[in-house]
Amino acid sequence: MSHSLLQIDSLTKSFGDLVLFNDISFGIAEGEKIGLIAKNGAGKTTLLNIIAGKEPQDDGRVVFRNGIKFSYLDQAPVFDPELTVLEACLSTDNEAVRVIARYEEIIESGNHDELDEVISKMDLLNAWDYEQRIKQILSQLKIFRYNQKIGELSGGQIKRVALANALISEPELIILDEPTNHLDLDMVEWLEEYLNRSNVSLLMVTHDRYFLDRVCNHIIEIDNKQIYSYKGNYAYYLEKREERLATMEAETDKARNLMRKELEWMRRQPKARGTKSKSRIDAFYDLKEKAEKSHKTSNIQLAAKGSYIGTKIFEAENITKSFGDIKITDNFNYIFTRYEKMGIIGNNGTGKSTFIKMLLGLVEPDSGNFDIGETVNFGYYSQDGLSFDEQTKVIDVVQNIAEVIDLGNGSRLTASQFLQHFLFSPARQHDFVYKLSGGEKRRLYLCTVLIKNPNFLILDEPTNDLDIVTLNILEDYLMGFKGCLIVISHDRYFMDKVVEHLMVFKGNAEIQNFPGNYTQYRDWKEEEDKLLAAEARPEKEEKKAEKPVQTEKTKLTYREQQEYERLEVEIEELEAEKDTLSEQLSSGTLSTEELLASSNRVAELIELIDEKTMRWLELSEYA
Repeated sequence: MSHSLLQIDSLTKSFGDLVLFNDISFGIAEGEKIGLIAKNGAGKTTLLNIIAGKEPQDDGRVVFRNGIKFSYLDQAPVFDPELTVLEACLSTDNEAVRVIARYEEIIESGNHDELDEVISKMDLLNAWDYEQRIKQILSQLKIFRYNQKIGELSGGQIKRVALANALISEPELIILDEPTNHLDLDMVEWLEEYLNRSNVSLLMVTHDRYFLDRVCNHIIEIDNKQIYSYKGNYAYYLEKREERLATMEAETDKARNLMRKELEWMRRQPKARGTKSKSRIDAFYDLKEKAEKSHKTSNIQLAAKGSYIGTKIFEAENITKSFGDIKITDNFNYIFTRYEKMGIIGNNGTGKSTFIKMLLGLVEPDSGNFDIGETVNFGYYSQDGLSFDEQTKVIDVVQNIAEVIDLGNGSRLTASQFLQHFLFSPARQHDFVYKLSGGEKRRLYLCTVLIKNPNFLILDEPTNDLDIVTLNILEDYLMGFKGCLIVISHDRYFMDKVVEHLMVFKGNAEIQNFPGNYTQYRDWKEEEDKLLAAEARPEKEEKKAEKPVQTEKTKLTYREQQEYERLEVEIEELEAEKDTLSEQLSSGTLSTEELLASSNRVAELIELIDEKTMRWLELSEYA
């Protein structure tokens, strides 16, 4: 039986007259990996902040099990800008991590007065293995410059440092707010595997639906200020949510039918009603409230026709661009066709954002030119384009751009109707921008781009900080979009749904054109990697004479059997050397230089032992 790590009892939170959630309760047990889902503005981040103790609740309790260690990844983490990357990563309550941080500091400073004492603590806490694991996590998140100051990093890099910090501390419970933002696809897939392998309990907010599906075993939804729980992954949640909404809608329809009868009774009653009828009158108003609730999603098909786009679209001719030694493109050529939907993927730093800024004329290429058709009308959603007058009303932000949007076939939407489709209620439209959540501001920014009715739409990481409901609406819009589309995104589900081919940025101006979506590309790449690995293996393998089939025989080749036996001996020798050095380090007889040399050798030995042990385990399956 799993034990509870955290219990939320009757939690209520509001801001002024806006109630985020009311009297909600749930728990997190050992081994549970919970995904928290809600519309932007429903209080996801606020709830995580309350649990982490960063924000007070209005009512209710947050109760942790005694002595529990937890870590929290904030949506916008803040560190002292003077800290180095390693110092920030190692800023935790974990004693082993603190000792490692002190060891790194001593080695870096060259002042070895405390080295003996710190090494003894490292031995006592078995921190040598720990240090290797820390550096492995940092390298997976593409953090290599340990001494770089936090103040020199981008927002995305800081988020990765904070994620590393949350994982390194080895907590029993991790709380993550949009952990996949600012991660490239390789990092997302690594994190997915890491959390799946780990026994850590998890509570997270993410818009990445593949991530939710593959990592979480429990989904919690905040809807209409209440909590709904689903004991399964994201696919299970989708199925059961539809069932819940269908049931609730049926109850609402029943309430509406009953209300019609009660309304007739109310109308027939004289104004001076007796006390005998009071309970029925009160019941009528309760029924009226229930009947007015609707759980149906909008059936409006928002497919803007886009302004006219001619046959001549856009052509890139011999485009070359580099920053110092980093090449972005080298004599790149491409002709965009009408209505094409292109996805751009690649690791961070390969030049994806620079490439689209060149297309838009925001960055000049070193050589080459772009031939743009006269009818092309760009729409651009950027990662850093969020800037509003906070004192402006939501409706005014959009109306100042356009009063209506043309959907084609004589159909038009007003700015207000357009905002409603993107989940801004009439009441919310008349709120000032400063009252919006971070995700709602992203949603509003998206509306300002789409209301211009572009015919060539470029979206740079549009899924960051948007809720899943909004993503579904945006996906439907893009699938019906009558124009050219370029999307840069690390959201695999989103890419699979809206793009028809990929441009893969591999770095150093290597760009691959792939005819298919992201999942198709991954499947193809896996097959390619297998073929390359097979080609890299020595062709010469020991051929054994055919023998009668035996019930028991080794699956290892002669050479592999020899390697397997040799590894056993080597691992034993390395372990013995490590033990000897560890004893010497603890003896207090070594000089400072000897201490330093020995400690470095211990770190090398641990790495060698790990490497050889992994190979031994691999071979042992067939021994």
